[in-house]
Amino acid sequence: MGADVEQARYTREQRQQYREKVRRDLDVFERMLSHSQFEFDKPMTGIEVELNLVSEDLGPKLDNKAILEQIADPDYQTELARYNIELNVPPRPLPGDSAFELEADLRRSLNRASERAAELKTGIVAIGILPTVMPEHFEGDWISENIRYAALNNAVLDARGEDVWLELEGPTGERIARYSDSLAPESACTSIQLHLQVHPDRFADHWNAAQVLAGPQLTLGANSPFFLGQRLWAETRIQLFTQATDTRSVELKNQGVRPRVWFGERWITSIFDLFEENVRYFPALLPEIYDEQPEEVFERGEVPELKELRLHNGTVYRWNRPIYDTHGGRPHLRVENRVLPAGPSIADIMADAAFYYGTMRVLAEEDRPVWTRMSFSAAEANFEEGARLGIDARAFWPGFGDVPATELILRRLLPMAHEGLSKWGVSAAVRDRFLGIIEQRCLRGVNGASWQTTCVERLEARGLTRDKALREMLRLYMLGQSANEPVHTWELPTA
Repeated sequence: MGADVEQARYTREQRQQYREKVRRDLDVFERMLSHSQFEFDKPMTGIEVELNLVSEDLGPKLDNKAILEQIADPDYQTELARYNIELNVPPRPLPGDSAFELEADLRRSLNRASERAAELKTGIVAIGILPTVMPEHFEGDWISENIRYAALNNAVLDARGEDVWLELEGPTGERIARYSDSLAPESACTSIQLHLQVHPDRFADHWNAAQVLAGPQLTLGANSPFFLGQRLWAETRIQLFTQATDTRSVELKNQGVRPRVWFGERWITSIFDLFEENVRYFPALLPEIYDEQPEEVFERGEVPELKELRLHNGTVYRWNRPIYDTHGGRPHLRVENRVLPAGPSIADIMADAAFYYGTMRVLAEEDRPVWTRMSFSAAEANFEEGARLGIDARAFWPGFGDVPATELILRRLLPMAHEGLSKWGVSAAVRDRFLGIIEQRCLRGVNGASWQTTCVERLEARGLTRDKALREMLRLYMLGQSANEPVHTWELPTA
């Protein structure tokens, strides 16, 4: 949802005009899928990393405007709350040792940004949910200075017609049950987004494969076990994001109206299925209208930007989002994978990306795809189980039945990842380094969430209060992150 908007509220007439314009965009998009030449000859990948800012006491630092001015790098941008920023990594191809180059570029960029932020007594941390965020940080002037964030906040609350209700419970009985009068809790959710450019005819295979992978991704990558001081799901971010941006009242939920944060409900046969669902099911949140006449542009043999359709798509929060975009006068399609939390280290992020891209390649090319032997509801159940239990989750897989998810990854998916990266032309050194991290996470039963919870348990056993334990855990976490060691190797305090 990076597009700029010009106003914080909209009229009824604007909403009606926007609906019509989105439908026109959709009609043109359907024609383009049949007649246009999409860019796909060199499949490109890209990564976005959302980050948190912390003060010297390790609480959130609500000053991203000053920090971004200090960093002075256009790759860094604002996010929803004043303690969030985002790093956008330019797209690049996968083959060879490019992953090593990307890792080095990410480390160099974050090190420089951290050094500049430190001059303002601010730290930068990549973590799914900042564990020191507390209710008082959602009050007052919490939202970033960008009109699109105010517009989105207004739109969600206006559509809902009442405050947002948050209700989450963890495996030990700790829970959150409270109202919020803004989108502020959603800002606690920070993630990485993995992009893959694909051919239109192969989009459905790749999206379906990404949906199948979502559960195993969370098993490996969960990194958000604490929110408002409570231990909740291994990847609390999934439920928190779902609830915090819910535009439905209780009555609409009871009617079965679809949420805007959505896993989906079926396998698809075309990218058009997803855009058509967006238009059919979801009313506009940001009905910004642009001057382009898409039919005229298309009939002149040019490439329409379809801005209204893209903006609308950016306000339907699928965990695997379809992307239509243009570059250099050529259109292209991408799968945007939004499943994973940020962190723990750059090495961990690179390992998660390697696992995703490698396994996706094989799953999408199978003669008898796994989704033809697996119900969509089973994939969704794996996704929820991975979010709830993380490294301890179980998963269903055709031919394996219900097994520990780490066993499924080691026996079935990790060999796929090696094969897929080899097909991409990725070097053996890259495969061994990053997929070796995935293997060790499974063998040791450690990911970001399990490390965080074990660390806090041991600190509390020493007599620390929950607040002090969370701050000390975050201090140790940031040390591991700055060393760029994978989380399964991080030391834990003795109990």
